[in-house]
Amino acid sequence: MARLAPKELNLSDCDRLELQQLLNRHSTEQQIALRAKIILLASEGKNHGEIARTLNISLDMARLWRNRWFETSDKKLPIFDRLQDSERIGAPVKFSMEQVIELFALACSKPEDYGRPISHWTNRELADEIIKQGIIESISVRHVGRLLEEAELKPDQSRYWLTPP
Repeated sequence: MARLAPKELNLSDCDRLELQQLLNRHSTEQQIALRAKIILLASEGKNHGEIARTLNISLDMARLWRNRWFETSDKKLPIFDRLQDSERIGAPVKFSMEQVIELFALACSKPEDYGRPISHWTNRELADEIIKQGIIESISVRHVGRLLEEAELKPDQSRYWLTPP
């Protein structure tokens, strides 16, 4: 069975020079330099297997970066940007911004207003109250802490700025 040769990669002199400059720079990250080497070897007519053996990388990596180069060629991106990782999607957002703001508003209010016999909010008390009010179905105590920390809110110190002496 005949194997298909990879698509031929032709670099302009300007692109080749810029890739070579990236390789020669001491400040270039190693993964960017490796990707530049893959593109340069591919432009010399080497197939995926030859590139993989030469650079001691996987066949899939050689294939990925040749294909990525073709995919980004029509976007008119700078060479350095074409060698960057693609954006990662990540996990979907679990709480809406409105729910988070409700949590912050709760953290900035007095616990007595909600019938809590405490002097200041704790992460556990906030999690319990926000679930009790039906704003959020479930949330961990640790996540409440992370959200408050990101917003630089300290509900245990709220009485100092809510009701100054």
